[in-house]
Amino acid sequence: MHGEALNLREVMVFLFAAGIVVPLFRRLKISPVFGFLIVGLAIGPYGLARFTDGLPWLRYALITDLEGVRLLAELGVVFLLFMIGLELSLDRLWAMRRRVFGLGGAQIAVTGSVITLVAWFFDNSIAVAVILGASFALSSTAIVMQLLAENRRMGTATGRISFAILLCQDLAVLPVLFLVGVFAARSDTAVFPAFAWAMGGALIAVAIILVVGRLVIRPVFRFVGSTASREMFLALVLLVIVGTAFVTEQFGLSMALGAFLAGLLFAETEYRHEIEVDIEPFKGLLLGLFFISIGMGIDVVQVAAEPIWLIASVVGLYLIKSPIIYVLSRMFGESRPVALETGLLLGQGGEFAFLVVGMANALGLMPNDTAQFMLIVAGLTMMATPPMAYFARKIARAIGTREANSEQDDADISADLSGHVIIVGYGRVGQMLGSVLDNQELPNIGLDIDAGLVAQYRSTGGGIFFGDANRPDILRKFGADRAAALVVTMDSPRVVEQVVETAHQHWPDLPVYARARDRAQAMRLIACGASHAIPETVEASLQLGEMVLMGIGIPDQAARRIIETRRQQEQDVTDLRSQSGDG
Repeated sequence: MHGEALNLREVMVFLFAAGIVVPLFRRLKISPVFGFLIVGLAIGPYGLARFTDGLPWLRYALITDLEGVRLLAELGVVFLLFMIGLELSLDRLWAMRRRVFGLGGAQIAVTGSVITLVAWFFDNSIAVAVILGASFALSSTAIVMQLLAENRRMGTATGRISFAILLCQDLAVLPVLFLVGVFAARSDTAVFPAFAWAMGGALIAVAIILVVGRLVIRPVFRFVGSTASREMFLALVLLVIVGTAFVTEQFGLSMALGAFLAGLLFAETEYRHEIEVDIEPFKGLLLGLFFISIGMGIDVVQVAAEPIWLIASVVGLYLIKSPIIYVLSRMFGESRPVALETGLLLGQGGEFAFLVVGMANALGLMPNDTAQFMLIVAGLTMMATPPMAYFARKIARAIGTREANSEQDDADISADLSGHVIIVGYGRVGQMLGSVLDNQELPNIGLDIDAGLVAQYRSTGGGIFFGDANRPDILRKFGADRAAALVVTMDSPRVVEQVVETAHQHWPDLPVYARARDRAQAMRLIACGASHAIPETVEASLQLGEMVLMGIGIPDQAARRIIETRRQQEQDVTDLRSQSGDG
């Protein structure tokens, strides 16, 4: 009974932090992530617990079960990766392969090698140096992705490149853990066969999850959905998330990777939006517990005992990782502001450092003093991430503004521009879309043949240019080969079809979104090569229907889900009819 009361007390402490302390930080315009880290520092075994002998009542404000908290907090990272996978799809992931495996792989290899050399220079053994290099080459997926989500910057160039690097780092956890096992076993003669066997098992596990998941998920969820039981639906979602995490863990992969694969499977179903709404509270609370657990692991006394070495190590890690990420990002075509912000944003150690270093310590590979020192360094860099992210954003904005002001010809398109959206037609629809993209800090360029309209918007500093989008050389001038998407919004159906056909003919891999008058034109546009065509009449009807549903008493979320389902059905019908017409 005493143990149950203790657990309830710790739950109350956590809920107090999540419900009162963290909102206070948000009110003060301080990142909630930083708030959770500070709370963990205060209520952990190295914080207020040091004063309990003189002030016994402080025990009621502490969390003492650090290991139990960490085990539960791992689920926070699992749910975070699931939500990330839910926002993607296998097609989008394949489209990102150059950044994920090219840039991400290069970052891990170069950063890991440099950190290994530095660690070896400080008289660590080869095994310890390699383990430290491999683990500290990885950054914190949980903190960085949460910060990007809080600031609504997941869709920006910085958000996309950061996610690609972090995803590759998550995939690299298996080889890193296997490396620790090889050093522990000291079986040098069997390294390569064992490594090949482990990687083969990992690929088999991923293939099984994706294949079986695609075959099973839709029928099972269709059956559960027919019962109209929200509890059963949520229970099945949690079963799939935890189940895939368990399967990947059995194959030696991280649980987070399994959850990410589950998210990818759900992303291709009609249940994605319902799941997203239901899982969000779990993710938020468990991630908060994860950040608290990181703060609880910081020993303030040890920091005070070795302040110079710890500060030098924290700064040194940033000085190693940030420039490497900056240079590699520039080599992969990113602009200077994006590369700089990404480098500073990913300069910290990550949560996997706790797993890898802890495992090396438990296996006797790493001395306890070295392990504790490096874990504190990792924790301090993670605590420094929220203010560093703010600082990085300020610098990136300043550099971007200076570069823009130094342009000799403001009509010239920068060769560094990539990942942008080209909006063809800057009327009502184009202006609204441009405003939405600007609010999300997504790079975009407007293109129109109305000279008066172009002059009007350019006089106010708008990024709109004069040009005929039906000419391939004009689209090439505006970076169509490097663009994230082309959006065609003109009123004339004939002109829209011509632009879509021209773009698809010269850049078949460029996603093209087109505005259509009705469903018939939408099918013609898709036949011309548009990735998506949105009929005005259908969209207006759907928006009107959503307002009517809310007005007659249907809950807002339910109304949005109904309309979103119908919107997807309309899109599927358009795609199918277009495909049958092509055949």
